[in-house]
Amino acid sequence: MKTVKLVDLAKTIRSKNAGTDRITFDIIFRKQEEYELVKNANIFNKPFIAEFFGIPESRIADCVCFDPAYAIKFTIDRTRPSGAFGEGDIFGCQQYPPLYDIEIPIED
Repeated sequence: MKTVKLVDLAKTIRSKNAGTDRITFDIIFRKQEEYELVKNANIFNKPFIAEFFGIPESRIADCVCFDPAYAIKFTIDRTRPSGAFGEGDIFGCQQYPPLYDIEIPIED
């Protein structure tokens, strides 16, 4: 089966604060076809996200597909509040780059 990188399908891949205790990730697509391809691959679910980021599944607060916006969103609990001593990304905006290289299976 052929694959394509997520970054080649999505218009926007980003992370940001969702309050002081969570980081949310958005994957937004220009076209419904690209969104449906990724959604139907059923890759973005709690077990995959937990394994991908090396975190317990219990830290994943939400994982949803939002059809009207052609978007996939998931939210994880931080280990330390935003701005706490030793916390490395106060705005949560530097957590998304590893998502770029996720391989999405496509039919030949």
